[in-house]
Amino acid sequence: MGFRMKDVFTMILAGGRGERLFPLTAHRAKPAVPFGGKYRIIDITLSNALNSGIRKIAVLVQYKSLSLDRHIRQGWTILSTFLDEYIITIPPQQRVSQDWYRGTADAIYQNLYVVEHETPQHLLILSGDHIYKMDYSDMYRYHKEKNADATIAVIEFDKKHASSFGVLEVDRDFRIIGFEEKPKHPKTIPDEPSLSLCSMGVYLFNTDTIVPYLEADSKEATAHDFGKNIIPGMIRNSRVYAYNFKDLNKKEAKYWRDIGTIDAYWEANMDLVAVTPVFNLYDKEWVIRTYQGQNPPAKFVFAQEEEGGRLGVALDSIVCGGCIISGGRVQSSVLSPNVRVNSYADVRDSVILENVDIGRYCKINRAIIDKDVNLPPHTVIGYDIEEDRKRFFATESGIVVVSKEMKLD
Repeated sequence: MGFRMKDVFTMILAGGRGERLFPLTAHRAKPAVPFGGKYRIIDITLSNALNSGIRKIAVLVQYKSLSLDRHIRQGWTILSTFLDEYIITIPPQQRVSQDWYRGTADAIYQNLYVVEHETPQHLLILSGDHIYKMDYSDMYRYHKEKNADATIAVIEFDKKHASSFGVLEVDRDFRIIGFEEKPKHPKTIPDEPSLSLCSMGVYLFNTDTIVPYLEADSKEATAHDFGKNIIPGMIRNSRVYAYNFKDLNKKEAKYWRDIGTIDAYWEANMDLVAVTPVFNLYDKEWVIRTYQGQNPPAKFVFAQEEEGGRLGVALDSIVCGGCIISGGRVQSSVLSPNVRVNSYADVRDSVILENVDIGRYCKINRAIIDKDVNLPPHTVIGYDIEEDRKRFFATESGIVVVSKEMKLD
């Protein structure tokens, strides 16, 4: 557990459109997309921050931010204003221009007045849409030990898979000497020719160092992006180090997921229902917090199998409060609060969001059903992908998404 980092001010970037996660982002910001049954994606980053001893957090919101803002207001007003602790949301203020946030760096630049008001020695920048566990206070100690101007959290990936990320080149002291965004031929770690260091989108800056870079970038015709513009400039002129991610997930392999696509989102949810989950939600030493509605306990009815197979059962699944498995079968799936699975229905390898009603004799496989959908009896999804594509969004790999409040016959 981290100590209180009083001289660190944290900003979480949560304003992205999340276009690759459509249609789940048709009505909500990407960090507000439900995850793991009872959570939202942003809960992971906020929990990491709180567990790391961070107590001043600004969440920078922009597109379709209503549900995200409401979630933070309902579930995260848990700090003491009397102790000058807070988690707040900040939409674009148009204090310095008439623009919305033009990029990750511009989002911070447009809110420098908040930083100047707090006068922190260090500025921690996080993404609100990644799944991982990290104690930022360890990164803070490393930053101080290296006498760094900036520190970037990195994770080791096989060189063959690194081209999808921003790749850092380091010397033997882990000082960053190069940065490339999605390179065809990723640089590798000294003495480790098979491994590359990929940026996790976690940045720790000395405030007096980063502000001039942000101000200079705001005057240029750039993408106003940390990875593309700010970091390459800092590498040339400042002390920038890579911090090798220490995973608190207590598993053999390090876990960090950018769930920016439907396939990645489905896979991350499926990680949770494994017998030994790849991402551990049950660690009492690293609690993941969220807003919880006042739902009754989950309920399973029809315990005696009849002729025809009416048995209310869930296997290798996450089932949240308010769910009723009424004579249906659920296997290897995630059920959010207040889902009802009616008699003889069969749900497999699927993610079912809040308030979904699955009618009798439905067969659902490798699907994501968004909130408030009523599936009529005998609906079949996930068994004939070409037929599914005529009615629903489906990925190339065959994950079918039924959109929020969609009316089905």
